[in-house]
Amino acid sequence: MGQTQSMDHATMAKRGFFLGVGLFVVGVLGETVGQAVAGPLPGWEHLLLTNMEGLGILIGLLSPLVFGIVLPLTE
Repeated sequence: MGQTQSMDHATMAKRGFFLGVGLFVVGVLGETVGQAVAGPLPGWEHLLLTNMEGLGILIGLLSPLVFGIVLPLTE
């Protein structure tokens, strides 16, 4: 009854890193391709893509640290 499931830390660290890389790449490509194709982007699109770049870097750096180092040490 009191059985607990262990998280797969390595898989979660890899998925988090690739999610961060994906967000960053979509943000950068959206900025460059969007401006080349459509001209100057509206303010909300520029803000969205810039936030995607920042969150991508943050998630990409923190996911391996949290899921790969901190959480396995606390289990």
